[in-house]
Amino acid sequence: MDARPPLPPFTPETAAQKARAAEDAWNSCDPERVSLAYTPDSRWRNRDTFVTGRAEIVAFLQQKWERELEYRLIKEVWTHGDNRIAVRFVYESHDPRGQWFRSHGNENWEFDEHGLMRQRHASINDIPIDDADRLFHWDRSGPRPADHPGLTELGL
Repeated sequence: MDARPPLPPFTPETAAQKARAAEDAWNSCDPERVSLAYTPDSRWRNRDTFVTGRAEIVAFLQQKWERELEYRLIKEVWTHGDNRIAVRFVYESHDPRGQWFRSHGNENWEFDEHGLMRQRHASINDIPIDDADRLFHWDRSGPRPADHPGLTELGL
């Protein structure tokens, strides 16, 4: 199995690197790319949906990004332990009718010794917003630019 650095045990710096790598992968909206950060038998709870394994992760993300369009995400480490990281995140997207949402959430992650995530528990709340209230304005063709404010700087 390929290692996915940084590896546990995590420091504040390596936990932040892991969160940014996850953010960049999710912002690609590429389900296959995202799935490679998880163990082959990874277990998820995402809101009220339970997913097991990479194939189910890919299917879940394909459906997600068919209904959450123009998806832009920012993650921030809340705390970490030896092989666990808790992050808070916010993403903005719109549905096929054009209604924008800001989705606030928390994730608890557990990693194996190779740096692959074996468990992900996500709780998420969606708030409808107007287009004028959007805060995440970067080109969808790439990751969030290094100079774009994070959650704390945006007051989220």
